[in-house]
Amino acid sequence: MKWKKFLAATCATMLIGSTAFSAGNENSPSELKAEEIDYDMDTEIVQASGKVNVKHSAQQQRANDNVPSEVNADNVDYDMKTGVVTATGNVLLKYGADRATGSRAMYNTNTQEAYLTGNVIVSRDDLRITCDVLSNDGRGYMQADGNVHCVQTVPPDAKNPRGDTRTFTGDHIDYYPNEKKHVIIPGGGLFTNNDGKFTADQMEGWIDDEYYIGMGNVHIVNPPRELEAGGDRIDYYATENGKAVLTGNAWANQKNNTMRGNRLTVYLTDDKNNPAPMTSPKVNQPTTPHEFLTDTPFKK
Repeated sequence: MKWKKFLAATCATMLIGSTAFSAGNENSPSELKAEEIDYDMDTEIVQASGKVNVKHSAQQQRANDNVPSEVNADNVDYDMKTGVVTATGNVLLKYGADRATGSRAMYNTNTQEAYLTGNVIVSRDDLRITCDVLSNDGRGYMQADGNVHCVQTVPPDAKNPRGDTRTFTGDHIDYYPNEKKHVIIPGGGLFTNNDGKFTADQMEGWIDDEYYIGMGNVHIVNPPRELEAGGDRIDYYATENGKAVLTGNAWANQKNNTMRGNRLTVYLTDDKNNPAPMTSPKVNQPTTPHEFLTDTPFKK
């Protein structure tokens, strides 16, 4: 038996207490609104079109953090048997204060898996991510693919008096939000307003700790200090005056001075030596032999 085309002057509304909408909680139905709703009772599939809005209950949100609290799209299909929801056209997913948009989204209320494609934009905590495809396995692992651009805005605080903007780029990023926001970026880069540009064969870091590692063909460019450096590995501590420890075939050039060794440490935002952020005008300084430099970032 099929009920078709529930229409009203403004929208049709259904309160659904099935597994797909409320994780089996009969007392906490979700609400579906649309210009047109088709419901097939035999297949238990709901199809909605035209200004579709789905709101999941507060009880369901507490039980399933990866289920969006609200979905807006041009079209939404619900498979009540499998728990799979498919939204297409101008998709907006809301997770509390977090937002995700794209051309198409799928999520499973049973497994918590989610998949978003097409001009994806995600705003989560202090991060803004754009990419072609974003997926979530429902167990604390996310991956972004295709033209990935992730920007973190760091407000001024005791650790970062000037604040900072950090950008992660690459074709693929693995993200573990429950592990101190651990990111892995093969063949990508990290760009910061305060400390410059970092690239390596693989970059990874723990955003909550503001600690980052680069492995293979490491390269640093720090324009304010006219510094360029590299090595086999870098350990970068953003909150310790931009401390960067280079190991393995390490080298660093500043102006006309060069240092090489198995291990070099440079301080990229030492306020005593380099108070100017990257956005400040460049100041021409006379060239001085390395042994007489008072503002050198090289530390023994």
